[in-house]
Amino acid sequence: MLDRDGPIPVYKQIADIIRDRIDNGELPPGNPMPSEAELEAEYGIARTTARRVARELREQGLVYTVQGEGTFVGDDSAPRARRKIALYQQIAEEIAERIRRREFKPNRPIPSEKALMQQYGVAKVTARQAVAFLRAQGWVFTVPYRGTYVSPPDNWPTD
Repeated sequence: MLDRDGPIPVYKQIADIIRDRIDNGELPPGNPMPSEAELEAEYGIARTTARRVARELREQGLVYTVQGEGTFVGDDSAPRARRKIALYQQIAEEIAERIRRREFKPNRPIPSEKALMQQYGVAKVTARQAVAFLRAQGWVFTVPYRGTYVSPPDNWPTD
């Protein structure tokens, strides 16, 4: 139970809980630690507090972060449990499927980076990678200062 009114900051309390999970083998080396979104949901904290938890654990040498992939237990020499497909690619594939099903219609916007960050519980860089991946495949196009829109169907990739 977190002591939200006590002298120890909440992020340090949560970092101690995660450290205990690491120490008892519940989170073995190479496995991802809970994401920012998972920490937010589990402990009822803000995103900035979740980031402080990860930073605290990194400073203690218990975890390391790979941009676009997540934060993993151990040091960066520990082999990590890789996802079969990168997170940004998973997000892009879900959006592409929604475009195929016409949930997102041609010349209409897809969700903003901020909306993608909230929906998938990812960092801005991951949301941007997903959009860039969709753009490279021809699913979407971006209009500066306006947003990202679904491309006309004749620009879509053929499977």
